[in-house]
Amino acid sequence: MGRRRRGRVVDGWIVIDKPAGMTSTQVVGAVRRLLDAAKAGHAGTLDPIATGVLPIALGEATKTIPHLADRPKAYWFRVRWGEQRTTDDREGAVVATSDHRPDAASIRAALPRFTGAITQVPPAFSAVKVDGERAYDLARANTPVVLTPRVVNVYRFELLGQPDADHADFAVDCGSGTYMRALARDLALALGTVAHIDGLRRLKVGPFTENAAITLDYLRGLGHSPPPIAPVQTVLDDIPALAVTGAEANRLRSGQAIALLRRADIDRLEGLEDGAELCVMAEGRAVALARRDGATVRPVRVLNPLLEGATDVDHR
Repeated sequence: MGRRRRGRVVDGWIVIDKPAGMTSTQVVGAVRRLLDAAKAGHAGTLDPIATGVLPIALGEATKTIPHLADRPKAYWFRVRWGEQRTTDDREGAVVATSDHRPDAASIRAALPRFTGAITQVPPAFSAVKVDGERAYDLARANTPVVLTPRVVNVYRFELLGQPDADHADFAVDCGSGTYMRALARDLALALGTVAHIDGLRRLKVGPFTENAAITLDYLRGLGHSPPPIAPVQTVLDDIPALAVTGAEANRLRSGQAIALLRRADIDRLEGLEDGAELCVMAEGRAVALARRDGATVRPVRVLNPLLEGATDVDHR
């Protein structure tokens, strides 16, 4: 007899305004305990010093995490000029200093070099794997870390202001895999100085913005009130949707393809390219991720909705 899964059935997305000083994994654990959820995971790690948007997938939403991980993100960060640190943020030890402080004109002139498709080496203290181990584990053990440069996309890199000679604030819109600490490090070197990140906040991940984010304290204070959980399909808004009947949904849930051969059925596929990825919907809920194969829809990833009559969160 199999071991019973602990926790309640909770499916969907909740957006937490991550506090500074906690890891993303710690925040996921706190949310899971507060909701007594059977399964949870996050989409996109935030550094411990960072605050802001941390989308947490619950239950069946964990199957859609890859669809959110590659979506555009937005950040605010503050640079501290004149000090290079081991972690490229304020938590590390100082390893180099510089008296040079760039002015606004020099900073703005350098920013186009870091906009578009750029090559970036991740920080040594990062979650990138090196021979099966996390780079930050190797760095903490004082093991030399050699990371491979990668191409990332920066759509916007803007100087917002300079509170004083030692600091500058920036806004960044970027694609997946872009490290703000590496941007700050490389910008400083291009300006003839060194720097590290003194403050970092994520403002947006795909469809989730800071306006939708709640704090852990707010979540704790809800008690038996329902938390703001977005549907599983929220992160699938960038792929076409296909509505199916209850009988068709049951076939897809069983891993079987459905054939849309009648004229009325084929009309539902109009505008959907052969081979296109689809979000299959039934009664307002995501049933499966699927692909069109001619007049056939084949499930790629089955999403099991809640049992009929169940609520999003069981408060028994």
